[in-house]
Amino acid sequence: MSEVGSTLVVFVLLLAATGVGVWVRPLLPEEHKAHETVQLIQLVIGMLVTFAALVLGLMTASAKSSFDTASNDLRSYAADLIEFDTTLREYGTDTDPARRLLRQYTAAAIASTWPTETPPTGEYPKDIGPSQGNSQKLENTRLGDMLTAVGRELRQLRAHDPLQQRALNDGLAQYRRVVDARWKLIEEAHSSISQPFLKTLTFWLGVIFLSFGLIAPRNALALVTISLGAVSIASAIYVIVDLDTPFTGPLVISSSPMRDALDHLSR
Repeated sequence: MSEVGSTLVVFVLLLAATGVGVWVRPLLPEEHKAHETVQLIQLVIGMLVTFAALVLGLMTASAKSSFDTASNDLRSYAADLIEFDTTLREYGTDTDPARRLLRQYTAAAIASTWPTETPPTGEYPKDIGPSQGNSQKLENTRLGDMLTAVGRELRQLRAHDPLQQRALNDGLAQYRRVVDARWKLIEEAHSSISQPFLKTLTFWLGVIFLSFGLIAPRNALALVTISLGAVSIASAIYVIVDLDTPFTGPLVISSSPMRDALDHLSR
């Protein structure tokens, strides 16, 4: 489910739970509205609110940590691309085809991963769009084939002296590091939030707002306050889900490291 979809579902469920509580309250017998009963409900609500707040805080911290990890790994990936291209340049003109493929791959990866941003200039396959069928899926087989072609070009080289041989060995090692870093980013693009756990948390929140509806006074200020609370909780869920998918949604990792790498590769 998308970030907006999850947010709307939580918001509607919280308001519906509150509405059920408001509707049920007049139907309860008077003994159920006694002061002792209300105090008990408030104690239970306090316990649930504390537990839900703790879980939301932990989930926010976990999602932010995953987002920062993916952002740092993207910077490292961009640096690996620059280092790889520098080694190919040191080898000599024989690596020009591999360097051209590497530039095309980097430009196509930027255009595919950040489709809403201005695409890079230059010659590269511009028909490689974002992966279809899964908004969290960063892997693109055509991009993978382009990077594989770089490695194929590199393995076909034959060094003419010890200096070129060292450069070739370094280039092959750096190519493997680039491939490994790419797959790491692909895996980090997937959501790590457990859907059953998120549904359970939503149920806890629903119970809390149901209790709010049972004990809240029936006036406009109380209903507005509860509605604002539902909006706040739903927005927290939105931030958590969005941060957990670092390459989709409004909160995405910046493309600047990859664009900086492309500038270096184009020199």
